[in-house]
Amino acid sequence: MSAVPTPNSRAIGAEPLPSRIGKCKTVNSNEPLIERVTSPEDVSAVAQLEALCFTNPWTREMLERELRESPVARVYALREQGGEVAAFCSCWIVLDELHVNTIAVAPHRRREGLGTRLMLHVMREAAEAGATRATLEVRASNTAARRLYSSLGFVETAVRQGYYTQPEEDGIILWRGALSRG
Repeated sequence: MSAVPTPNSRAIGAEPLPSRIGKCKTVNSNEPLIERVTSPEDVSAVAQLEALCFTNPWTREMLERELRESPVARVYALREQGGEVAAFCSCWIVLDELHVNTIAVAPHRRREGLGTRLMLHVMREAAEAGATRATLEVRASNTAARRLYSSLGFVETAVRQGYYTQPEEDGIILWRGALSRG
């Protein structure tokens, strides 16, 4: 579920990414670490995973620009013990709403609960930032993601015909209310 951001007239410069970071506390040292992406190396790792998982991926430059220029943009990375990014979530927190733009899990790490863990973390962080509800779009054919979102309390509310490209496909709009901080 990767949407392409609109071009921005400002050029990508050498400005550093914002130092907005939030780490999840782990109880077990074998648990993956989830943190906000802030370094150029992390943006590159996210862009590589994005390209591996989607037919119309955001580039490293697009991700950098989004993080640098948008005060509502956040990208979270779920890291394995060795530091490798195994999953990520790109989202916006706008007023009382979390909008999940993209979530991806490395193909070799799917069906291990990483997507669920990452989404729960992102929703908790959004709630702590004042979000009370969440929304996202998903390809109609992505049954695994639709099951994940349903298990997290999202409800399918509408269809955007022809929303996705490469290949063209309808997008299902989902909403969830009552985000919790705990």
